[in-house]
Amino acid sequence: MKKAAALALLLSLAAGTAFAARAKIPPRSADPYVGATVTRADDGAALFADQAESPCYPASIVKLMLLLIVQEKIEAGTLRLSDPVKATAQAAKTGGSQVYLKEHEEFSVEDLLYALIIQSANDAAVALAIHVAGSTDGFVEMMQERGRNIGMARTTFHSVHGLPPGANQEPDVSTAQDLAVLARELLKHPDILRYTSATVRPFRDGSFEMRSHNSLLATCPGCDGLKTGYFSAGGYSIVATAERKGVRLIAVVAGAKSKQKRDAKTQELLAQAFSSLPAATPVSAARTPAPEAAAEGETAGPEAAAEGGGAFKIILRVLLYAAGAAVFFWLGRISRP
Repeated sequence: MKKAAALALLLSLAAGTAFAARAKIPPRSADPYVGATVTRADDGAALFADQAESPCYPASIVKLMLLLIVQEKIEAGTLRLSDPVKATAQAAKTGGSQVYLKEHEEFSVEDLLYALIIQSANDAAVALAIHVAGSTDGFVEMMQERGRNIGMARTTFHSVHGLPPGANQEPDVSTAQDLAVLARELLKHPDILRYTSATVRPFRDGSFEMRSHNSLLATCPGCDGLKTGYFSAGGYSIVATAERKGVRLIAVVAGAKSKQKRDAKTQELLAQAFSSLPAATPVSAARTPAPEAAAEGETAGPEAAAEGGGAFKIILRVLLYAAGAAVFFWLGRISRP
């Protein structure tokens, strides 16, 4: 009992120290949200926008930029999914949502990407960032540069994981509009959907089961990504994508007061956006033009087709009559003595 009490006291003191070490930042959450937008994934056209340029704390959604950079390096051939990544002491000490990496443990890039998105593992984010850039600071610089390149003009990255800032640190800041830009860039790489659509996956030889924080994967028709984010001052945010009837949309709801309101509003916005899209125009049956019209680049109408069919029938009858007459004439000749 004494040992258990001592352990509980130590954990309480550690939690209190960690809380005290957090930087004080102004809250950015509202009811129903700080900002929201729905856009088409193909051309980026906005179907809905409400305070989409208002600053928000994206929290774990910043991991989507890490995913983008790693995916681009894989496609460029400078990184492989099978490459081993060794966890550093810094990665092992990262708090929040994690897969409990131990220093010197090795996992493949692919395993850590699943951990990054499904479990939203902060330790996996740090391990990948250090593996790619040599340090988290170096990777943050890569994130900031890539963000500028794709047009995330109101976004500033300060971390690779999106945790609340520590003492003397700054928070990651973005907008619903910028997060939609990031999602659209990611969706140019369809392979990323295998991470963002996965709901459950084993880790560490099955000793740990990762479960997605994105409940829309199970409740929203056509939803196959992308990422949720939360911390107290920033509220609940999500970047979601869904495809229905061949059209893919991106919905961003940033800074909601509760997870339930965030998810309900996201589903509502997607449903309204999909219902507002024009119905697909049915393809009419192709007409076969008459030879003369085809030669002139014109389409024969039904009257012409009927006339052509009648003429053909008349010619066929004449030929049949002629053939019959010839047969009868020949039979008559051979039957004579």
